[in-house]
Amino acid sequence: MTAFRAQRRAPSSLRVHDGDGTFAPRAAVRTRTARPAANELLRWTFPADPSWAAAVRHTVTDRLATVLPHPEQIDNAALATGELFANAVRHAGHGPGDTITVAVECTEHVLRVIVADRSPLPPRPQPTDDCAESGRGLAIVSALTDGWGTAPPEPGSPGKRVWFTMARGRREATP
Repeated sequence: MTAFRAQRRAPSSLRVHDGDGTFAPRAAVRTRTARPAANELLRWTFPADPSWAAAVRHTVTDRLATVLPHPEQIDNAALATGELFANAVRHAGHGPGDTITVAVECTEHVLRVIVADRSPLPPRPQPTDDCAESGRGLAIVSALTDGWGTAPPEPGSPGKRVWFTMARGRREATP
């Protein structure tokens, strides 16, 4: 069992935006969204605040448990999503009303997670030394996923989208 799965707690009363214009309890989001079909897009909007990082990880973990067969893949995807969310909060969350959108797309063979924020500045991997307290997020995403990249925002929206992909069904190597 990985460290993240060992630290998972029971669902809390945290609230997330589930795409219909309202914030709803996490449990309501989980029960309203059935198992995703191929190519189905699921989308949540969270406040651009670091205190929401756990809610992002738990919401994505709950959803991915229905589409990824291996716990290691779920953990890796949740951690990579958390890193992209943290980057978006740190570099794009400037005001109390700012939000970050997290979307999940599934095809038969590929999972794609997209994190969108309002900043047009692209993410850049940072060189770090062993003592640095930050700057490793994109390296972590790169190590845990099959690939990552950026895309322009959706038409009519400011900012950018940062995404990663993972093959569905592949068993992660364990040391």
